[in-house]
Amino acid sequence: MTLADFKQGPWKREHSHPAYKDSALAISPAPEYASSEVLVASLYRTIGFESISEGGVPQAGRDLDKRIQKLRDKHLPSPKDATVGVDTWNTVLHGILESPKLPNQSSKRFLQVTPLVPGTASFSGSARLSSNSWPAGSLIRRMVWLGSQDHESALALWHDLYSALSVVKSDDIFARWLQEEASAWDCSPEWKFVSVSPTNVAHLAQEDFHAIKFLPARQFVKDLRAIILAKDAMTRRQWTSLLEAILRLAAVTHVTWLCDVQARIWRSLSEALENRGLTNEAAVREAIFPTKPQYMTYGGKALNNLKDKTSGYLTARLGINTTLWALEQVGEPYTDDMSSSSGIANLCKHIHSNLSLLNALDVKGIFLDVREQEARALNCKKGIGANLLEFARHLLGQRQTAVQLLRGYDQGYILKKKGPYPSSPWVVSLGPVAVLALVHCALAGMGGARSIHRLGQHLAEYGIAVDRHDITRNDLGHQLRMLGLVLDSPDAESGMLLLPPFPATEVNK
Repeated sequence: MTLADFKQGPWKREHSHPAYKDSALAISPAPEYASSEVLVASLYRTIGFESISEGGVPQAGRDLDKRIQKLRDKHLPSPKDATVGVDTWNTVLHGILESPKLPNQSSKRFLQVTPLVPGTASFSGSARLSSNSWPAGSLIRRMVWLGSQDHESALALWHDLYSALSVVKSDDIFARWLQEEASAWDCSPEWKFVSVSPTNVAHLAQEDFHAIKFLPARQFVKDLRAIILAKDAMTRRQWTSLLEAILRLAAVTHVTWLCDVQARIWRSLSEALENRGLTNEAAVREAIFPTKPQYMTYGGKALNNLKDKTSGYLTARLGINTTLWALEQVGEPYTDDMSSSSGIANLCKHIHSNLSLLNALDVKGIFLDVREQEARALNCKKGIGANLLEFARHLLGQRQTAVQLLRGYDQGYILKKKGPYPSSPWVVSLGPVAVLALVHCALAGMGGARSIHRLGQHLAEYGIAVDRHDITRNDLGHQLRMLGLVLDSPDAESGMLLLPPFPATEVNK
């Protein structure tokens, strides 16, 4: 690979510089469309089904449908270990467990069910109906490792999550029956924990992990522990809904944080190319990691700000790779890592040391040419930018269903339409399941009621700004009252106290 190759196809993964591509701060895997149920189904496959590939899931669903239809047409008996007839099993898959299709999928025939148990993940829940789906579950795994202080603690949480996703005796009778029935119909291979090697996951440097003030993945790890500990307090379906709500919020804010960090890294490198900027590790750390960002404001429009962050990331990706390939071309390749503030500081020093060679090559001019060439992609009209916005919109937004009677199916959303018309903007407004999940996580380990201010602080850890004085008047306050999660108290801030929705659980905050 050379600088010339990169200029010809700057968005191809193989054209990214190895130092950039292998960075713990790179956006990997590259997100595309995913709903909350796709995220959970892919998580099942990542954590417990090593033999299942994402690309084979749609075909497995079609094969299962054909097999059921053949048995129905020829009036053949069910498999040996099945407890229900073929018509009943068909009703379970296409009725009881069926997940609503999107409006643009109304004419398409495919099997799509709620990811209630591991057994349903082998034939349903693929991001695409073709064979080239992206591995959404790998994003969750990466978040767990980036949000944990070391490999051992990440692996322990990953195993605890596997145990929680497994169907055991403490699960409700329907979940236990469904898992057994899926196995009887030969839908599910062996469910077995997939261990993770330290070489296959990305970590943050210890000095960065402890110094970074805002890290959505770290908050996600804490919240995931709280959700796992709450499992026995509810049915499997209720618990899965809570898990979905936390996964969808954490995944989008994690990717947004990475976009923000990438833009800040490019700002530091750009200053180095102008013979100024920072080379001290502590100063670089402060420059590249945001402290109190606001990616969304409660009640406000969300997608425009996310688009700005995505566009900033795309510009940064072009600039960083242009600089790295330019260093290769002038015979001074950068061989250190780009996964830490120390590595970025070293890169800034390396640029300073070779500034005359880079200026002779006119690296800034090359970057401007590439940026102009890719103007449409930088505006998120196509390619990676469009995929990232689609990822955020479908994961955070309330599911839009082809059948209007099912429009209330999704209650764990973070964004909803402001009005009933199609062009109505998406605004930040938590669904009731998301409210339950976030209140539980905000109060986990605290052993009692707390001021409403605690919920605002918790949302701020995901980059969502909310004024606690507005909560009493907006739809969030209404949801909290309807769900019985607040106690009006004249002694509390804003006159409201948050109440734990589930039994107290011990969580290491």
